[in-house]
Amino acid sequence: MTEATSTPPGADGDEPFELQYFPPDPDLAEMVSSFYFVRIDLPLFDESERADRPQFRIMDVPEGEYIFPDGYRFPAGRATIIGPTSGSVRAIGNGPLRMYGFGLMPAGWATLMGSHADKLTDRAINAADLFGDWIEEVVDAIGNAADTAERLVIGNNFVREILKKNEPAPVWFTRTVDEWLTASPSPQVPELVEATGMSIRSVERMTKHYYGLSPRMLARKYRAVRAASALARGEKLDDAELGDAFYDQSHLIREIKRFAGATPGQLARPSPYTEATAKGRKQMAGKVSPMVSET
Repeated sequence: MTEATSTPPGADGDEPFELQYFPPDPDLAEMVSSFYFVRIDLPLFDESERADRPQFRIMDVPEGEYIFPDGYRFPAGRATIIGPTSGSVRAIGNGPLRMYGFGLMPAGWATLMGSHADKLTDRAINAADLFGDWIEEVVDAIGNAADTAERLVIGNNFVREILKKNEPAPVWFTRTVDEWLTASPSPQVPELVEATGMSIRSVERMTKHYYGLSPRMLARKYRAVRAASALARGEKLDDAELGDAFYDQSHLIREIKRFAGATPGQLARPSPYTEATAKGRKQMAGKVSPMVSET
């Protein structure tokens, strides 16, 4: 079991929260970005989460809500499926709480949701509405597991089970898009069209279905969150070859604010949660897709 852990110190040596990332089993690498565990021992958790891939989250005390870029609010449940997001999402929860979750790669998202994949951008649903009441048994099993190793076994097996329900997504296409998004700090749509050998209309249709966004918006999203993650880790954008990805300073500020929910100046002094997220993902480099470790 390999993990990336961050436990920022609080006052008097306390650890107000702990964040751990774990790569999925090898057979799920195309489907799951990572598993994660969050322990929050604070009276209130209120953070802007960067635009991200879809998430499946289980919470022991579901007292909170998600506020999406367009202002739509969704109450946090014991098991919640959050679709791909086009901007930062405000996550609010009453603590203390424990959260277990995993991110879904585009192929896993489309396989899980089938024809509904592109209808949940900037939205969330209660997992029980999709899977029925048996999801409560999974939630209880994960919450009552003896340790992290047992939770990971349950989590990996759960993903295998739920991904049996629909036809698998075309991995060749998601691989092509993922490579396009990670090959350059500023991906260009014509390059993706050329790489797929498809028409621009077909590429747009498929990226909206599997990623929830058009190619142009997808490129903007990953350009911004890659830069935001580098800043939260204390890196200089020029060193990360991201400085030339934006037209000017105002463009940089505007894009990062939209997709990460903070200005570059704020990310230079990130909240413990934001810093732990960026560093935890980076520490999994070589164990997960660059789509995960670089953003």
